[in-house]
Amino acid sequence: MNTYRILLLFIILFIDSGVFATLNHQSTENDSIKQNNQLLYVYLDCDRCDFNYIRQEITYVNYVRDPNQADIHVFVTDEHTGDGGRMFEFSFIGRDQFSGTSFERNHTISRNATDDDERKELATVLEQGLAAYMLQTNEGDSFSVSYSKTTEPLNGKKTHDPWNNWVFEAYLGRVELEMESNQSEFNSRWGLFADRVTEDWKIRIRPYFNFGQKKIQTSENEEPVVSTVFRSGLDSYAIKSLGDHWSAGVFGTYLTNNSRNIKHEFDIQPGIEYSLLPYEEATRRSFTIQYQVGYAFADYFRETVYSKTQESLLKHKLRGDIDIQQPWGNIEAGFLGSHYFHDIERSRFEFYGQISVRIIEGLSLSFQTDYSIVRDQLSLPKGGATLEEVLLQQRELATSYDFSTMIAITYLFGSKYANIVNTRF
Repeated sequence: MNTYRILLLFIILFIDSGVFATLNHQSTENDSIKQNNQLLYVYLDCDRCDFNYIRQEITYVNYVRDPNQADIHVFVTDEHTGDGGRMFEFSFIGRDQFSGTSFERNHTISRNATDDDERKELATVLEQGLAAYMLQTNEGDSFSVSYSKTTEPLNGKKTHDPWNNWVFEAYLGRVELEMESNQSEFNSRWGLFADRVTEDWKIRIRPYFNFGQKKIQTSENEEPVVSTVFRSGLDSYAIKSLGDHWSAGVFGTYLTNNSRNIKHEFDIQPGIEYSLLPYEEATRRSFTIQYQVGYAFADYFRETVYSKTQESLLKHKLRGDIDIQQPWGNIEAGFLGSHYFHDIERSRFEFYGQISVRIIEGLSLSFQTDYSIVRDQLSLPKGGATLEEVLLQQRELATSYDFSTMIAITYLFGSKYANIVNTRF
C-alpha cells in the first residue's frame, strides 16, 4: 500500500512542477524565447565535427539539440578523396524566417591534416556559411569580410604529379597482448593500401595479414592448449567509369584462412554496375545494382564434407544497395544473391536494412536487421568439430542462416540549449 502512495505522490509532484505542461506547450515556449533572443538557433548535424571546439570558437549563435528548434540546420556528410583526404559537403538549410534560404558548399581537407587542422577548417567553413544568415539579423553589422588569395591561377595548366595519382598507406593496425597467470592471447594485423583514383579509374591493391594465438594452461602437469588462427590475403579491383550511371570493373582476391579450412583460394570476377541516380549524388543518395560473374580455385587443408581437397568453381552474384543520408535521418538497405553454377543449391541470399529517423521534435527511431540464408559453405571440413575447436574458434561451424536485429527509440526533452562546454573528467 505504501508503494501506491509513493507512486501517487510522485505523479502529483510531476504534474504540479509544470513538467507535464512544459511538454505539451514546448513549441509555444520555444517561439516566445526566439522572439526575445536575436541570436540564431543552429542545429549542427555532423558526425566528424568537434562540438566542444566549435561551441568555444563560434559563440554568437545558440546551439540547439533538435533540428525542429533551429533557424539553421547544418547537415554535413563526408567521403574519402582519391589522395587519401576527405571531402566534406555542407548543406545550410534555412527554417522558419529563413525558409527558402538554403545552399551547399564542399570543402576538401588534405590527408596530411592533423585532427586540430581538420576541426579548425570545419569550424571556418561553418562560420562562413552562418555569415550569410547573420547578415540578415541585427548582428550583421558586427561582421567584416576579407579575402585572402593564397595561390597563383593555373591558367589551364595541369599540375605535374610524379606519383600519377597513386596513394600508398602501410598500416600496423593492431597489436594486442593480454596475459594472465594461466593464459595469454596475442593478436596482430597489418597490411598495405595502394590506391589510384581519377575521374575515369578507381584502382586498389590491398595485401593484408592477420595472426592470432591463444595459450591456456589447464593444469600444471599438462601442456598448454594452443590455438593459432591466421587469415591473410589480397583484395584488388580496377573499376572504369562509363558515364554518369554505368561502371565496369574486375575484382580479384586471394585468401588463406585456417579457421575456414582454406589453404589457398584465388577468385577473379568481372562485373558491371548501374546507378539509378548520377554518381555525383552518391554522397547523399544512391541506388545501385551490381552483377559479377567469375572463376575461383580453392585448395583446402582438410577434406571437405563434399569429399574435396581442391576444386575449380564458377559462380555469379547480384547485389542491390540503397543509401540515403538526409537531414531527417538515414536509410541503408540492400540484398545479395549468389550461387555456384555446378550446383544451384549451393547458394547464399542476404538481406539487410538500417533506418534512423527523427519522427518529431526530440523523438528518434532506429531499426536494423540482417538476415542470410547460407547454403554455400563448401570449405567445411569433414567430421565433427571438437569442443576445443568450437570454444577457441578454430573452425567454422555449419549453419543454414544468420540473423540479427536491433531497435532503439530515444526521446530527448528539457532545455533546448546546447551551448555549454564542460570537459571535466
